[in-house]
Amino acid sequence: MRCLVTGATGYIGGRLTPLLLADGHTVRCLARKAVRLRDVPWASAAEIVEGDLSRPETLAAAFADVDVAYFLVHSLGRSDFEAVDRTAATNFAAAARAAGVRRIVYLGGPLPATDAVPSPHLRSRAEVGRILLGSGVPTAVLRAAVIIGSGSASFEMLRYLTERLPAMITPRWVRNRIQPIAVRDVLSYLVGCTALPEEVNRGFDIGGPDVLTFREMMQRYARVAGLRRRIIVPVRVLTPSLSSHWVGLITPVPNKIARPLVESLIQEAVADEHDIARYVPDPPGGLTGFDDAVALALTKVRDAQVETRWSNASGPDAPAEPLPTDPVWSGGTAYTDVRERTVDAPPAALWRVVEGVGGEHGWYSFPLAWSIRGWLDRLVGGVGLRRGRRDPHRLQVGEALDFWRVEEIVPGELLRLRAEMRLPGRAWLEMRVLPADDGRSRYLQRAVFLPRGLPGHAYWKSVAPFHAVVFGGMARNIARNAEQPR
Repeated sequence: MRCLVTGATGYIGGRLTPLLLADGHTVRCLARKAVRLRDVPWASAAEIVEGDLSRPETLAAAFADVDVAYFLVHSLGRSDFEAVDRTAATNFAAAARAAGVRRIVYLGGPLPATDAVPSPHLRSRAEVGRILLGSGVPTAVLRAAVIIGSGSASFEMLRYLTERLPAMITPRWVRNRIQPIAVRDVLSYLVGCTALPEEVNRGFDIGGPDVLTFREMMQRYARVAGLRRRIIVPVRVLTPSLSSHWVGLITPVPNKIARPLVESLIQEAVADEHDIARYVPDPPGGLTGFDDAVALALTKVRDAQVETRWSNASGPDAPAEPLPTDPVWSGGTAYTDVRERTVDAPPAALWRVVEGVGGEHGWYSFPLAWSIRGWLDRLVGGVGLRRGRRDPHRLQVGEALDFWRVEEIVPGELLRLRAEMRLPGRAWLEMRVLPADDGRSRYLQRAVFLPRGLPGHAYWKSVAPFHAVVFGGMARNIARNAEQPR
């Protein structure tokens, strides 16, 4: 079949697309910027179409001749995510109906309990499901609670809380029952939905074989990871707001994403039925147990085989302006810090160091300064440094790198990063590798800042005295590392 995947730059969509291709389907991916999918391993096998679900006039080409359309977008992290997702679902449904799409597949969250006040996150997920079910196109809504897989936001919360806190005071919701599901089983169901009968237009609960409390999940994670049993003391005083700030402090997941996830955990999330098995068989060997799902995820983290991460997706409000090539591009001010060094190493050796910056490798200068900048960013609601990187050696356009986003990469030559920390302006960091005489290489480093108003100018002036240490040290140490034996 011809499948349309929206959200292909995100966690689930980026893993679903290659599986659909492997299953023999033709796949078209809808992205606001096609370049975001340029470097993924399956890019040449899929058709990439630019479009925006908030702009219905851009969708006709994407939905043309499509048999199955996957709705996998989510604006979690925006203050207005309910309105944004409502608009996206409405436009998606209208475009699918107009194009004669035969099936819609949507991955949502568990239905809120009838006697409880739903969290905004679960309320939004349920609303999107209702919009798609009422589209006039046969729709399958898969409702999953916590998804366990390397790189998922839920798994990262569980992982960092358990690994970093041998003893913790927790909110009461850690006693609520949850039915987690392995990401591989979610993907198996999503692929299987291409073969659903035409008359199926309903929601399905999907969950793994284990029903656990979040407290039990942390204890079992600790056991699988080889950690000591955790001391967990639930108390009444921790509100969802306080809990999300705590999660944002300890884990890489920022408050704006942690809060709706935490609010959703206040309600129990256990599947009421397993009707999906009547139409889509369970994966070969059965559904993956919680312990096995954790072990598989940890293996991928350890072996640097994480295909996608929650942080790779960027919302429609993310800054997307390319780096201006002309410093006076609009008559405004562009502050720059330029460093250049000749390196006694071939370009390939220098490039290995450049492409390996960030994450566990660090930024090759004044670690305390980078750490403080990351903590300050977290305090004002930014992403901070702890997003790390997906792969310790390889980067691709569009993925997160600490508090940067990879805007452009030319292997062996250029790495350009766009800042996503909270700033009174826009900033980029550019690193170039050029060949030099006698087998040596040249390293060019440029930081560019476009201030926004007086606060932007004041910000640059205040940090400029530290650039010799931070950016100068970075250029010097990158060159020095490249000159060392591999």
